[in-house]
Amino acid sequence: DVQLQASGGGLVQAGGSLRLSCAASGFTFDDYAIGWFRQAPGKQREGVSCISRSAGSTDYANSVKGRFTIWSDNTKNTVYLQMNSLKPEDTAVYYCAADKACYGPWGYWGQGTQVTVSS
Repeated sequence: DVQLQASGGGLVQAGGSLRLSCAASGFTFDDYAIGWFRQAPGKQREGVSCISRSAGSTDYANSVKGRFTIWSDNTKNTVYLQMNSLKPEDTAVYYCAADKACYGPWGYWGQGTQVTVSS
């Protein structure tokens, strides 16, 4: 079974950092893109970042460019999202998802991890 396990969320002050992890299992890691998404209360889910090892590419939402970095550790089948210079508007539940490419449609989802940034 495909499983995605997101972790690393927490409470941090504005300007602080967090690192999220998405541990994947049940599929050939190199064949899939992994994306990070977030959903704040009362808002629609939005894409944050994506990494595709097969395409050799990473992508970021404009709102996080220059602050967030995505990378993968293939030895651990894990994708990381380093989040720096966090802002209160980054507060959301963060999810990781997997599919064949960064354009989705994102067939596999992990559970969310809460990120709260206090002002």
